[in-house]
Amino acid sequence: MAIYGTALLSICLLGGLIAGKLIGVAMGIDANVGGVGIAMLLLILASGRLQSAGLMAKPTQNGVLFWSSIYIPIVVAMAASQNVRAAVRGGTIAILAGVVVVIVSFALVPLISGIGQPSTDSASESRGDEA
Repeated sequence: MAIYGTALLSICLLGGLIAGKLIGVAMGIDANVGGVGIAMLLLILASGRLQSAGLMAKPTQNGVLFWSSIYIPIVVAMAASQNVRAAVRGGTIAILAGVVVVIVSFALVPLISGIGQPSTDSASESRGDEA
């Protein structure tokens, strides 16, 4: 039942678009800055909080899962409608920001992939091995 996740998605999208517009105003530009990404984060946080509190019924969980699975193509379509030429023409800061984000993301992959995995020292201690 995909309809059950629609209200939560709508609330998160509206909140993200408002936040993105406020960020744009704070930066002094007439644009939505990251609103769709903020909406995605809000959807993840809200659905996780509702699930952990036991307030989300199974049909609603299925609906949120459905919308989450098609959310990435929606984000790509919305991002494609942005005026990329104007951003590039406006200066090298847009390109520099993109390159920095990609480099930082690649640098964080080993750190994030190690979260939750036991270290080799604690694994040997739990087996009773001694050096």
